Amino acid sequence: MDIKSPEERSKNMAAIHSKNTKPEIYFRKLLFAQGYRYSLNSGKIPGHPDIYLRKYNTAIFVHGCFWHRHYGCKYAYMPKSKVEFWQKKFEANVKRDSVVRMELQDKDIKCLVVWECTIKRMKKNQVDCEKYLELAESFLEGNQTFFEI
Repeated sequence: MDIKSPEERSKNMAAIHSKNTKPEIYFRKLLFAQGYRYSLNSGKIPGHPDIYLRKYNTAIFVHGCFWHRHYGCKYAYMPKSKVEFWQKKFEANVKRDSVVRMELQDKDIKCLVVWECTIKRMKKNQVDCEKYLELAESFLEGNQTFFEI
C-alpha cells in the first residue's frame, strides 16, 4: 500500500526530470572548471548522453542509482508498492542502458557513467571529489572504452 495519495504521488513523479538534474549540473560545472568543453544531450549520439566531450569522443551519463539500478547501492532500493510495475520499469531501464552502451561501442564512442551516489560523496568530501575527478580524467586520456565511477 502506498503511503501517499495518487495526487501526491503524481506530483512527486512529475517533479523528477531527465535533463539538467542537480547531480548532472554539479558534474558539468566541475568539468567546465577543469577546462573541458562539452555539448549537452546530443541527439546525434546514441542514448542522448547528458554530456558529450567531442574532443575525447566520450559520452558521459550521470545516472540516478534508483532509476538505473546501481548494483549494491543503498539508493537502488525496491519500492514496497506496485512491485511488479517497478520491476518491469527497472528491467527496461537496465536493458536500454545496455543497448546504448553497445551502440556507443559499435561507433567507437567511449562511455563514462557517473553514479548519483558518487556525486553525493563528491559534494560531501573534497578529497573524494578530487579522487573521482582524477579517475574521470585518466579515463578520458586513456584507452578504455567504458568506465563507471
